Amino acid sequence: MLKLQDIEQAAARLQGQVLDTPCVASQTLSQITGCQLFLKFENLQYTASFKERGACNKLAQLDTAERGRGVVAMSAGNHAQGVAFHAQRLGLRAVIVMPRFTPGVKVERTRAFGAEVILHGDTLEEARQHALALAEQQQLVLVHPYDDEQVVAGQGTVALEILRSQPDLEVLVVAAGGGGLIAGMATAAKALKPSIEVVGVQASRFPAMVNAIMGTQHPQGQHTIAEGIAVGRPGLITQALIRKHVDELLLVDEDDIEQAVLMLLEIEKTLVEGAGAAGLAAVLKHPERFAGRKVGLVLCGGNIEPLVLASIIERGMVRAGRLARIRVSARDVPGSLAHITATVAEAGANIDEVHHQRAFSLQALQNVDIELVVQTRGRAHLAEVLQALREAGFEAE
Repeated sequence: MLKLQDIEQAAARLQGQVLDTPCVASQTLSQITGCQLFLKFENLQYTASFKERGACNKLAQLDTAERGRGVVAMSAGNHAQGVAFHAQRLGLRAVIVMPRFTPGVKVERTRAFGAEVILHGDTLEEARQHALALAEQQQLVLVHPYDDEQVVAGQGTVALEILRSQPDLEVLVVAAGGGGLIAGMATAAKALKPSIEVVGVQASRFPAMVNAIMGTQHPQGQHTIAEGIAVGRPGLITQALIRKHVDELLLVDEDDIEQAVLMLLEIEKTLVEGAGAAGLAAVLKHPERFAGRKVGLVLCGGNIEPLVLASIIERGMVRAGRLARIRVSARDVPGSLAHITATVAEAGANIDEVHHQRAFSLQALQNVDIELVVQTRGRAHLAEVLQALREAGFEAE
């Protein structure tokens, strides 16, 4: 079983090959969550993910024959980029099998690193089967994204850095998919500081590791914003390490993850993907679990599809009341719309969209429903806009 020495050797091997990323306190998020939060910015790696640590550690240990044959990997994106980048740097052939649903930004970045990208299957399991077949057919070395001790050792170097930077941390909160990152980090952290707690986080739509470790039967979904940890089959190596070293596993919902992505963008001015925000999502969802403690979070990846990010921002504005849809009932006569828009403007809100509903309205024939999409400063301001419309004689909701 993996030991601290393996992870320390990996750290020496990776020196100068990957970034020793910053680990800094977040004052604002600490005030919001009620604990002392320290963020490990793994989204600042060259490929925007911790995954290149494990990939580099694995590739650096290939013998001459293996280097000559090349490598194959299956991944939804971050592991793919890590393998492709370091294979290119070391002069190795890399074949990457990715599911068809993989975000385009991750596919294009992987190709840009010189890898041969094959889109196959709708799930990671289908991609895995195809990668195994290619490994056998072409005698390629399989670089598994998590179920490989050399890969796990590389991921564990994150814990060495975070504890060197913040040795008084009491809790580490780490996203868990197949388990490579949390298994490696927990192994290192528990060896260096036995009193530290390690908490894993999974998306509730992909609870495979929770089910495997805790014996639960949570159903598995089809899609999640945290596609980086959307794993249907957790690793066997990682399961054993997690059983031994991880204290607790938590589930978070899609709304929790979206909120965390948006908060990191707005407050920390840092971009993370869904999996990278899972740790913060857990702290926000379970504040009593972490209250008053010194907590380390790993922002494990920053490769997010631009359109997904745009949707998260828009939906977050809706939840905060900063973007709202108002239905106003008015007489269908000239000047009504002008009166409505002037009232909204005087209340300090900005109108994004206007829709007249005549055919689909339940109002009397002489009336019309006018739907406005407005920008406000928040829920209190939205209430002021509604009140202004009602005082002007309109029915508004």
